[in-house]
Amino acid sequence: MQELNFRRKRKSPGQKPRRQTKGTKLRFEDRRKKLYFEKRKTGKRPVSIRRVLGLLIQAAVVCAAAVFLSVSFGYRVSNAGDSMNPVLKNGDVVLVNRLIYEIKDPSRGDIVVFRPGGDENSHYSIKRIVGLPGETVQIVDGKVYINGEEADKDIHVSDIAYAGVAEEPVELGEDEYFVIGDNTGVSDDSRTEDVGNVKADDICGEAWFVTTFGGDFGLIRD
Repeated sequence: MQELNFRRKRKSPGQKPRRQTKGTKLRFEDRRKKLYFEKRKTGKRPVSIRRVLGLLIQAAVVCAAAVFLSVSFGYRVSNAGDSMNPVLKNGDVVLVNRLIYEIKDPSRGDIVVFRPGGDENSHYSIKRIVGLPGETVQIVDGKVYINGEEADKDIHVSDIAYAGVAEEPVELGEDEYFVIGDNTGVSDDSRTEDVGNVKADDICGEAWFVTTFGGDFGLIRD
């Protein structure tokens, strides 16, 4: 009777161990993924009422926002000249916030859009508010004084060479504002008799957004 040999067969020194290939398993997994992907792709989900309502609500919100923007910032004005340089350049098209002064009064430092003298035929002017109603404004040695004290906050102007009518104290009425362009050397503003003090009713709104595509496109930053 032949003797059974259970001893492991020794490998020869030059024989490399066999590698267990995983090709079959990988192909099987890939096939499963492919079949699963195709199954999900071809499957159709019923459109739920909740999803439809959600889309309708989103559309309504977008429409409401569009109406609000058109009413609030419904018109644009073109900045003429360099009087507000570097904040605004000549030819910049500015979006005007017409509602802001319906809920609050203009503040010192605001850049406002107005018609000089309330003349409907005049070009829109864009300047910065320096003096508020009831205050006394004077320019001495190139500096702005409000009620006898030097104003250096929110006015963004300094070294004013031409004081104009503000060489003497200018008393503002209860509905009047004193405005100056940031680039004071080329600005026609409240220092001149042609412009003078700006009445609240002549202010159209606050300059809010530059719509001219280019370097300054976006919100106006003081």
